[in-house]
Amino acid sequence: MNDRPHHRPMTPGANYFEALVGGTDPALVSEAADRAAQLLVRGTRAADDAEVSERLLHLADTEGIETIAEVWSGSPADSLAGCLWRLYLLRSWVYADPLAVSRQFEAGQRSAQVARVVAGVADPPGPEQLKAMIDQVLRGIAGSDFADVLLRAAAFARVVAAGRASLSDPTDAEVQRMLLLSEQLEEAGHLELEQGLA
Repeated sequence: MNDRPHHRPMTPGANYFEALVGGTDPALVSEAADRAAQLLVRGTRAADDAEVSERLLHLADTEGIETIAEVWSGSPADSLAGCLWRLYLLRSWVYADPLAVSRQFEAGQRSAQVARVVAGVADPPGPEQLKAMIDQVLRGIAGSDFADVLLRAAAFARVVAAGRASLSDPTDAEVQRMLLLSEQLEEAGHLELEQGLA
């Protein structure tokens, strides 16, 4: 038993929480992610400027995919921030390993013909053609309907997932990861279409 008489708990002073060492408030990060995504997707459409499109395209190159990940990777898949994260991740992957991507895309286009057409990749789908397609998709963030951007990216990911499934070297987890990415982008694209029609 404690000999201390019952007492009220102490309330921390005004500077108590500011003195704690820790990461950034997740709510503030989430708010910043949503705000930046809104400005990039909704704000640039009014500009319809080729220079803005190019800056958006190279955002991951100039700021680093790690910086983008820090802000957007924790966002829900159907949010603008979550969609942008997935689009930039897809572009970074295509640029990091264009030969493997073209091999997987080529293997998948036979079984996912509709998705191949929607993705809009030149035939034959070589590394440079895939880079050009993914860049064109990202330029669309500023210049075209965002739903189209998402649906093209989703179709591209679906073809790659089909290609991975038909090849012997990718693991089931790699196939599932690309299929999930495709489904998330497609669902977000349909949501975007519904909101545009509302």
